[in-house]
Amino acid sequence: MSDFDPTQHRMVPAQRWFEDFVLGERFVIPSRTQTSAVFAAFQTASGDTHPIHYDVEYCRSRGMPDLLAHGFQTLVHTAPGAGLFPYVVEESLIGFLEQSSKFLKPVYAGDTIYPALEVIELSPGKTTGVVTLRSTVHNQRRELVLEGMQKFLVRRRPG
Repeated sequence: MSDFDPTQHRMVPAQRWFEDFVLGERFVIPSRTQTSAVFAAFQTASGDTHPIHYDVEYCRSRGMPDLLAHGFQTLVHTAPGAGLFPYVVEESLIGFLEQSSKFLKPVYAGDTIYPALEVIELSPGKTTGVVTLRSTVHNQRRELVLEGMQKFLVRRRPG
């Protein structure tokens, strides 16, 4: 019998509490190319069937080079769970409070996007604090295509 324990097969970076965060700290999320499979998966999950997202000829007849990604299709890649953030707050996270975003440039099929989260504000409370993250997505042309904000309620270090 092996010593392998599936409950121990996890990413477990050092646990962080509210006071461990630093302004300017970045959490990079892996880059992703927006393939036709990503478009199909988003269509299935969202139920959005507008041809601007799923019909190449429709897009080309309107001057676009390829399928246009739905804004939420781009936004979903800023989910903290795609990176390390939720692992470092596994014991301290109370909840996801707020999210906003601006869609600045189009994302097309074939584009590679580079999401990241950056600590931009720390609002301490008595036993908790709010960690505000700036969310960004750049494309392979180094253009900022999405910018937003996410807020999380995090416990302060116990005792």
